[in-house]
Amino acid sequence: MPTAPASDQTAVAPLGEALTLPRGPAWRNRFVLAPLTNGQSHADGTLSDAEQRWLTMRAEGGFGLTMTCAAHVHANGQGFAGQLAIHDDRHLPGLTRLAEALRARGSASAVQLYHGGMRADPALCGERVAPSDDARTGARAMTTAEVEAMRDAFVAAGRRAERAGFDGVELHGAHGYLLAQFISPQYNRRDDAYGGTLENRARLLHEIIGGLRRECGPDFQIGVRLSPERFGMRLAEVRELAAGLLRDAAIDYLDLSLWDVFKMPHEEAHADRSLLAHFTDLPRGDVRLGAAGKLMSAHDALAALEAGCDFVVIGRAAILRHDFADRVLADPAYASPPLPVAPETLAAEGISPVFVDYLRTFGGFVAESA
Repeated sequence: MPTAPASDQTAVAPLGEALTLPRGPAWRNRFVLAPLTNGQSHADGTLSDAEQRWLTMRAEGGFGLTMTCAAHVHANGQGFAGQLAIHDDRHLPGLTRLAEALRARGSASAVQLYHGGMRADPALCGERVAPSDDARTGARAMTTAEVEAMRDAFVAAGRRAERAGFDGVELHGAHGYLLAQFISPQYNRRDDAYGGTLENRARLLHEIIGGLRRECGPDFQIGVRLSPERFGMRLAEVRELAAGLLRDAAIDYLDLSLWDVFKMPHEEAHADRSLLAHFTDLPRGDVRLGAAGKLMSAHDALAALEAGCDFVVIGRAAILRHDFADRVLADPAYASPPLPVAPETLAAEGISPVFVDYLRTFGGFVAESA
């Protein structure tokens, strides 16, 4: 691991500070492992040894919060082969084993709760469902009763995560999956209590949060992931939704998936400042705010804190080096290795062959072996 003189290490000290949240355990530092699709779990959604190794290595590598990939809360919500699931008690033994391993390594833990909606894979889950009929994907509109049952499925999954020993859950309201589809006026054209105004379109998300607060313990942490662009999202509406979540303080942290933390907005009407700046100026009380997107070095992570984040969410850099967090805290000049990287390098970082094959779908990530 790279080292640096103590005087230099003071530059990265803010990233090493513990982060307290309104509920639950403090995170030992400001690094969060992003919820990353990897295809490593078993076909029935139970945890595999490969996925356990990938996640526990990141906890060993210093991450303050280690988060699972998106875990589907209903059998008809699966979007990827080999995806972790949390919709049945048969998933509990593996989840419990993982939660215990993460805690033993000093990391807080969370399961990301998800449903693919119209982006689910019908080859894996059967019929696609969505807020409204969608001709492009063939998804059909959910009935009001089905929406209410989906709310209950998210809450039941949260209870299951708590039973397994996780410190909390994150609700995946980003990237055009089911919760984001409900928020989007493009994909949600309902005329019941879950459609129309932003208040109605966000009702499902708020009801899930309320159900988790009622049915899980007082120290159970709840986060929400939002993406303010793409997939039919409107920046002004996502900002309004975020402002309400921060103001209501029913959640503990808000995770912004921005693709690039320092980018400008796509919408010209809001291009007077960075995308992140549209959120960092919102009153947040004790709720914590973090962001993900191309944070590949110590400099990037520090810049995100200086821009107003309380924590940084690390994806690709955590794939490349399981101990990214420890490396940054030891060396303020640390930067991730350049892409592409050899499969052997990824294997040494706890990336299984299945995960490597998935990474090959992202052009320029994996180099061919010599």
